[in-house]
This record gives sequence, structure tokens and C-alpha cells, in this order.
Amino acid sequence: MNATRTPLRAAPAAGRLHLLVFRPPAEDVARVCPLMQALDEMEAARAASYVSARDRTQYVAAHATLRGLLAAYTGLEPGRIVLGRGEEPYGKPQLIDPPVPLHFNLSHSHGLIAIGVAAAPVGVDVQRVPSPEAVEMVLPRLHPQEREELRELPAAERTVAFARLWTRKEAYLKGLGTGLTRSPAADYLGDRNARGRPHGWTVRNVPVQPGYAAAAALRNHPT
Repeated sequence: MNATRTPLRAAPAAGRLHLLVFRPPAEDVARVCPLMQALDEMEAARAASYVSARDRTQYVAAHATLRGLLAAYTGLEPGRIVLGRGEEPYGKPQLIDPPVPLHFNLSHSHGLIAIGVAAAPVGVDVQRVPSPEAVEMVLPRLHPQEREELRELPAAERTVAFARLWTRKEAYLKGLGTGLTRSPAADYLGDRNARGRPHGWTVRNVPVQPGYAAAAALRNHPT
């Protein structure tokens, strides 16, 4: 899975992922982002529902940037792009009637945004590193081998390792189209047994600033 951070005006090549990770502007994006006018009615209503200006800015920056990126690939105006939901249990977001084969996914968490675009199903996830208490609460939900690997780590390393694992897991489940309607224990996404990971998918962490973890998953074989 190769990543590029430069917008293109053609469908991504097979096996390539266009990945963008960024922070939203500090100002209220309603005043600084011209692409806000490209949001559809549902997106605009969702943005208006946020009480916190910071959360509203993050949401609008994520969706406006996504529309701008999809416009670069399709040649459509950002406001003419029609987004919908797939028929999978998770209802994965998708581009309706794309002029080129195009899949996308986005994630935003605590001031960091990740967007992935590819010619094959893709999932991305970004998370802030959780507290040790939060890790202990989620550990029982993981694959048995993942639990074992995390338990063997020193406590000081466990939260970061968990965040990296969890973003890989969420990115894969989002790419699969199930989200967390599929049990987190069903698939192994740990570090020690790469061959034990889901067949037909490339799942990797991506570098982000300290205190966060991020990952991307790209389908590389028909399933």
C-alpha cells in the first residue's frame, strides 16, 4: 500500500492510497473555509447541531476537505458530489455514481482528521491515545492473541500499543463495511503475526503526532 499526499485529477492507481492527515483551522471554519458552501443539507444540518465551535469546525473541515479531494479525482464541482450509504450493516459512506472507480473513508478525533481515497475499498481511523483505565475496559473485547500481546507489554507502553492496534482494527472494519457491528474479537490485527491478519487486506499504522494513533486499511484482492 503506497500513499501519496498530492491531489490528483484521475482515479488512484490500483494498490495506491491517497492519505491526508491534518488538523482543522483554529478559527470557526464557517468563516474561513470556502468549501463549506459545498456541504449538502444533511452535512450542513449536522454541522449546525454541534454546540462546540471546535467540534463544528472539525466536522466541517473534514467533510469540506473530503469534497474537495473527491472533486479533484472526479472533475465534479464539490457541491455536485452526491454521497450516500452502502447496504452493509455499517452503512459505509460512498460516492453515488462516480465517474471513476473511487472509494473513500474519513475519521476525525480530538482535533485530528484522516481521509483516505483509493480505487478499492478503504478504511481509515484516527484516535487519541486512551487512558490505562479505558484500555483495561476494552481489552476483553479483543481477539485472544491481541489481548495476550498487550498484556505482555510493560504498563508504560500498553496505551500507545493499544491505540495503534485499535486504529488498525477500526480501519479494517470500516473498510470491510461492517464497523463495530462485527465483533472486535473476530479478526486478528496484532503486531506479532502478520500472516494471521485478514487475507486480501493491507492494514498499516501511519505516522501522526504524539498522543494520537492512526491507521489505514486497503483491500488488495477480491473477497
